[in-house]
Amino acid sequence: MMREGTILLSVVMPVYNEAATVRHAAERVRAVGLPVEILCVDDGSTDGSRETLRTLLAEGVIHRLIELPRNGGKGTAVRAGIAAAGGT
Repeated sequence: MMREGTILLSVVMPVYNEAATVRHAAERVRAVGLPVEILCVDDGSTDGSRETLRTLLAEGVIHRLIELPRNGGKGTAVRAGIAAAGGT
């Protein structure tokens, strides 16, 4: 639980075919030591990234997962993540 007045940093991670690296990236963000909310937006990956992200969500490595039905580009993924962010 966060103390009142504590800033929560929302980190939006657009993901497209990053199954081999997304776990490492999310773990590095968590290791920063700041209060963070990690939102991953799968932008229609076809390499198993979506399944990896679901596992990371279940394990608590990431906090939110947004699954876009098809690749819309990085801008689309970033906008979807910002819209869902709860921090700053």
